[in-house]
Amino acid sequence: MSNINLLQSALSAATMRQQAISNNIANAETPGYKEKKVVFEDVLKQHLSNQSNSTNFVGNRTDSRHFVIGQPSGVPVAKIVENSSTTMQNNGNNVDVDEEMTNMGKNAIWYNTLVEQVNSEFQQLSIAIKGRV
Repeated sequence: MSNINLLQSALSAATMRQQAISNNIANAETPGYKEKKVVFEDVLKQHLSNQSNSTNFVGNRTDSRHFVIGQPSGVPVAKIVENSSTTMQNNGNNVDVDEEMTNMGKNAIWYNTLVEQVNSEFQQLSIAIKGRV
């Protein structure tokens, strides 16, 4: 898996996280609303550990009854999970606006860092194609 694919997946997760945070803030007063979080870092760690422990050989399955040989090297995908175990308000809502605003700031910094890294990757590719430093 290339760095660009991994960065694309991380950017998608950051975008999804921004949407989830925005929805949480918009529904901060909605009775019964439960906050949503995006899980990506844990999925990424698991993907990277599986990739380092496996071989590059992947068998071709022509039937669902065949054994799986190797791990396909797909791109990790972020998931949205709902925190239904807590309640912050009497109406059953569990959104903490201060925490969500903090998460929004952290996510913006993370997104900008990823964009800079993508730009760096493409700049390196451009240098490799042009053949000059």
